[in-house]
Amino acid sequence: MNVYEPGQRRRNKARERYMVRQNKRSSMAGNMSWRDKLPDVSLPGMNGDARARVGIIFRDFFWYLTHSVSVLLGVVVIGLVIFGLYAGSHVTSGRIFPNVWASGVYLGDMTVEEATAALNDAWNTSVQIQLVDGDRVWKAQPAQLGMQIDAQKTAEAARNVGMSGIPMGWGIKPVVSIDFNTAQNYLLDLTSDTDSPPYNAGYTWQGDQLVGLPGRDGRMLDVAQAMDTLTNDTVTIAETRRLNLAMSNIPPDNNDPKDALADAQAVAGKPFTLYGYDPFKDQSVSWSTSREVLASWLEAGPDGLTLRDDAYSAFLEAQNHSLNADGSELRYLDPIETKDRIRQAINDKKSDVHLRIRYRPTTYTVIGGDTGFRIARKTGIPFFLIQEANAGRDLGKLSIGDMVNLPTRDVTLPLDPVPDKRIVVDLDKQTLAAFENGQLKYSWLISSGLDDYPTSPGIYQVLNHEDVAAGSSFTLCNEGGGSCGQWEMNWFMGMYEVGPGLMNGFHGGVLLPNGRFLGDGGVGTPFTFGCVMSRDDQGKILYDWATDGTMVEIISSEFAPQSDLGQMVLAQDLPLQA
Repeated sequence: MNVYEPGQRRRNKARERYMVRQNKRSSMAGNMSWRDKLPDVSLPGMNGDARARVGIIFRDFFWYLTHSVSVLLGVVVIGLVIFGLYAGSHVTSGRIFPNVWASGVYLGDMTVEEATAALNDAWNTSVQIQLVDGDRVWKAQPAQLGMQIDAQKTAEAARNVGMSGIPMGWGIKPVVSIDFNTAQNYLLDLTSDTDSPPYNAGYTWQGDQLVGLPGRDGRMLDVAQAMDTLTNDTVTIAETRRLNLAMSNIPPDNNDPKDALADAQAVAGKPFTLYGYDPFKDQSVSWSTSREVLASWLEAGPDGLTLRDDAYSAFLEAQNHSLNADGSELRYLDPIETKDRIRQAINDKKSDVHLRIRYRPTTYTVIGGDTGFRIARKTGIPFFLIQEANAGRDLGKLSIGDMVNLPTRDVTLPLDPVPDKRIVVDLDKQTLAAFENGQLKYSWLISSGLDDYPTSPGIYQVLNHEDVAAGSSFTLCNEGGGSCGQWEMNWFMGMYEVGPGLMNGFHGGVLLPNGRFLGDGGVGTPFTFGCVMSRDDQGKILYDWATDGTMVEIISSEFAPQSDLGQMVLAQDLPLQA
């Protein structure tokens, strides 16, 4: 029998309990649950002992949680209390519960007012609708498509979702309406980007051989179908931010380049030149195209070889830019006129085309002493045409700095200009000089209008021919105005309108109402009612020489010469024919 002291007995029992725990842990090592295998939990900066203690606490917590009903129940109760407090705070504050979205905007934890503001802000700034045609994409703001969101109603709907968004999330369909006219106008404007014309069979050079290119379909936006989709699927489009465009294919007029290959070879096989003429400056310019560029302009149309409408646009734009080296952009080649003339040249298998350089409307800034009539004489545009360009405005009341609209200078040149003939009249010298191909043909004295009936300076052209034309003036009327005398003018050629239906021009001798004939002399000083009068025999010479369209340049101290020939007449005293 062994006898132990009390202290020894207590130490042995402690050792036994320690050994039991060690054996228990060893026996459980092979049967650890997922809770026992949880990693150590620690905070940054902890030393090894601290991490070990936290890990033991963490594992012990989950051990008790899974082995003690009271602990588990307590945790559940605490969780429910916390959740209840959280939910209650949202209910009492009117906030939207988490995980709720509308039109791509997260609305969780917001009040209805905050959600309304967030929706409006996103709708007006960040939301974009993609308009898609295959791999082509355009982007538009909702307002551009006439899409209007009712942010208030959408936010209220998000509030009414309650806790349905927990935990998987909840999407609210936005309340959206469409302004039909705004949407339709936007889509109509979009066609300039979406539509591509069909490509008729064309041609290209491969080495020294002109070969054909088959035609291909064009694409056209079906605006009506796009509007149906937009109005019927408004909400879906707002949610997905995508509108699939309905497009239609447009077949070309001619798919087969062989139909006009022979004509294309005849046109594209030689250099092609465009000549431009500025009738105001009496200036000619020319542009030549390479055979590759010319071939790209050609297409096989339904009626044979013709000009591809859009192919020469880049070339035309470059030429218009070259016409305005001063940066004014006043001069240009009219695209419709140019296209028609090039098409006609191709149809006639010609290797050149003659084009007219035109002028855009502009403005005039009033200076001291200006009146409407003086502005007309300074700009070379008849007064009644300036009046028409300033409808409803009193040109008799002008102040320094006022802007007066001027019509295009081309209003005085309704006919195709004749570039190789030009008549220059110097009102100050009372002379006329006629040039052909830049060379002086005729020159003699004339008589222009009196001060009360002045001849208007400017750039004009011969408009018509009449062997004998009648003229009159209110000064020849009787006191009652019921009977007015008329005179007859030989070899009349109209050159500009003083007013609608009233024309000034060139003429020879004049038979006055009293039977007196003016025509054998007396020229050299102003005495007409606005026309330019030559001696009768010289008037006949000019009448026979000048064709309709012949250019007329009338210069004076008020209107400077515009052409080199006008400059020469001003600078030199030309020999006058007797």
